[in-house]
Amino acid sequence: MKVRVYYEDTDAGGIVYHTNYVKFCERARSEIFFSRGLHPFEGERSGFVVHHIHADFLATSKLGDLVEVKTNVIKISRSSVMLLQEIFKEDIKIFSMNVTLVYLAYGKPARIPTLFKEIFQTL
Repeated sequence: MKVRVYYEDTDAGGIVYHTNYVKFCERARSEIFFSRGLHPFEGERSGFVVHHIHADFLATSKLGDLVEVKTNVIKISRSSVMLLQEIFKEDIKIFSMNVTLVYLAYGKPARIPTLFKEIFQTL
């Protein structure tokens, strides 16, 4: 998913504020479902939550840049999925994040719905 860096994404120096890379990745994860006419949850009481993040900030981007978020599955289990999300500016990797998502139903870990697993397996 491509993301344009806007003024609101930057700090006082015009450089992307570090937490916004995590936001860009969140948008890309949601877009995986939205682009298929789905939501990353079922009903009001179930959906994915972030369990763990490990992030590496490798380079910067600035106001006006066009960056691309790439998402790959590392591992899918019964109730969780581990993803590698990387952000590139042209051919340069500027951010890398391993994120583990857990699927919850009524506040407790639950089996990831088959359709959602199938979607992740296409990445």
